[in-house]
Amino acid sequence: MSSRFVLFDNTAITGTGYIFAMVNRMQMLYYILILPKHLMHPYMILGIIGVGILSQINLLILSYYLKSNYSSQGYLGFVQLFGERLVRLFAFFGLFVILVKVIVTALGYVEIIHQFMFPSMKTSWLIFFLMASSFYIASQGMEKTIRLGLIAFLATIWIIVLYVPYFLPPIAEIHHLYPLVPGEISIHSWYGFLMIWSALSGPEYLICLGPWIGPKEKILKGLSIGNALSVIEYLILFVACLLYFGSNYLEKISFPVVNMLRYLQSPVFERIDLIIISLIMIYVLFLIALLLLYFYGAVRIAAGRIKVPTNRKGFLGSAAAIFICMLIIDGWYWREGKELNIWTTLQLWLGAITYFLVPSFLLIAMKWKRGSS
Repeated sequence: MSSRFVLFDNTAITGTGYIFAMVNRMQMLYYILILPKHLMHPYMILGIIGVGILSQINLLILSYYLKSNYSSQGYLGFVQLFGERLVRLFAFFGLFVILVKVIVTALGYVEIIHQFMFPSMKTSWLIFFLMASSFYIASQGMEKTIRLGLIAFLATIWIIVLYVPYFLPPIAEIHHLYPLVPGEISIHSWYGFLMIWSALSGPEYLICLGPWIGPKEKILKGLSIGNALSVIEYLILFVACLLYFGSNYLEKISFPVVNMLRYLQSPVFERIDLIIISLIMIYVLFLIALLLLYFYGAVRIAAGRIKVPTNRKGFLGSAAAIFICMLIIDGWYWREGKELNIWTTLQLWLGAITYFLVPSFLLIAMKWKRGSS
């Protein structure tokens, strides 16, 4: 039996199904669980639609890079565009961005597990089990991790159907949807737009998957379907929360998307919310596993060891470093019960900035390269 430890082998090309599944699940992470509480006002329904359209324009820009030869070459494509030194610098800063996203995704989900399922269990153990599972998935390599994205999509997309009863009388209170047009847009509303934009971020991470993405002519189709599905899900969940709680009460509810499920009656299952929380773990594990691979790849690039074969010790060391950071932040800096703590706010801004800058920056770099050649 071979003892080779290959993480970034490239023997298969993913289809459109994998692209829209990954885009959709990347956009439906921690912020969907808290977003309705912070949007609150009915007129933010139009905000979700508007930001969703802007997101589609951004994905159109991103598709130009993903369809290029630079993207299909992966690391070498980045070197051709920016040079090796600049790529190593980008990778170094990317380590921080990836670390924050892993921390917020993992600790946010752990907080939900701790609050709804295992309130007496130490969060450190929950973090360990989550990270150990993600590490095992990531250790199977990039190709198998990408395949898990489609499985995660199929296993969880149906959850949205559970919110249909909240649109029907007597549960739904239609007057909670007014006013749909705001009299004025406050600072809180602009912050809500920022949250929606950040919540829809995630597809920019596909720039690292160029060698595994194909066929090139269908990339925009995959991106568009994934984004459209995400916007529809955000709309359904936000409207359901408004119809059930109303604006005034909604802002007082912690994790409204999860809390709503506790009121559903089922002749078979007593606590539907526990089942859904467990299913959410599938795509949380997918994203964390993918980000672990990104983090290890960024470490190799920043350290100038991209030509050295991947090894178990290096990958384990990268995962262990993230795990230790997570334990420190959970113990001293993560404020459970306050969804927008310093780390979730930091990720909100980082997600919004990277989602806006990365596609445009890559497109400008390609045009500059073509103009100078």
